[in-house]
Amino acid sequence: MAITIAVDAMGGDFGPRVTIPATLSILKKNTQLSVVFVGQESQIQPYLAKLSPDILARIRVVHTDEMVTMDDKVAVALRQKRQSSMRLAINLVHEKQADACVSAGNTGALMAISRFVLKTHANIDRPAILAPLPTQKGQVYMLDLGANVDSEPKDLVQFALMGDVVARALAGIDKPRIGLLNIGEEEIKGNEQIKQTHQLLKASSLNYIGYIEGDGIFKDEADVVVCDGFVGNIALKTSEGVAKMMASFIKEEINKNWLNKLAGATAYPVWQGLKQKMNPSNYNGASLVGLTGIVIKSHGSADENSFAQAVNVAIQAVEQNIPALIAANLNAP
Repeated sequence: MAITIAVDAMGGDFGPRVTIPATLSILKKNTQLSVVFVGQESQIQPYLAKLSPDILARIRVVHTDEMVTMDDKVAVALRQKRQSSMRLAINLVHEKQADACVSAGNTGALMAISRFVLKTHANIDRPAILAPLPTQKGQVYMLDLGANVDSEPKDLVQFALMGDVVARALAGIDKPRIGLLNIGEEEIKGNEQIKQTHQLLKASSLNYIGYIEGDGIFKDEADVVVCDGFVGNIALKTSEGVAKMMASFIKEEINKNWLNKLAGATAYPVWQGLKQKMNPSNYNGASLVGLTGIVIKSHGSADENSFAQAVNVAIQAVEQNIPALIAANLNAP
């Protein structure tokens, strides 16, 4: 199917020098894909200069000098930067000129602008940030990862419903196991928000398996893990920090002496396999679920491989028509 992706070319820590080559790498492989780069044309065009005519035919550039910085407050991005590359890219989705938007820009601004322009589904009070995380046996979808600092039990139930839809559509899981993140597995554990959510999920038609603790996220105890954005973002950043620390420790130990270096060289295939499984690039691309359109958030520090993965996530979301699936499931009796 023909797909058009709007790319906020100026977003993220590196802007066009990452977003454009990364997107072009996918464009060259997928002949059904078209791209609209939004940003400063003078910074975009040099990357397009040597492309073949058939590739150029699937590229459009929307020029703007305005951009949302990583330090911009949400109110500034939303009210004062209406011609920013982020805003115009999201507008393209709203205007049906693009099927999805991908940005590595300011998360708070991206969520606020997306919600303002695209709106949420009628039965969704708050959109959420959803992303896959690696587990011992595959991956788990987790939400919310930072869109909502405070969430009511009904919001968490809506997150569970949306996570269920995404896991079935993208992972092909017939009845995703839904877990509620808590400080323990016992019924008496948790605050009132968690306890009320627990009762609501038990009464739902979802394949709810109950509470799981933080370590259960990575032990493949659930296919979807539900939490509020405050807890979810801390859990995500903590896991990323632990992964980086372990990689640093391993590298430090290998370089301690010649014997360790020899052992490290012998175990090189093992390290490469481990690196591939834990490579954040393979899991980049968080979906802003609950909106009427598709918006994918890339890590701000993403490299080319990582941003390319976010573009792939956008393509998958379009192919499966995730917003329509969510809407259909929310309206089901």
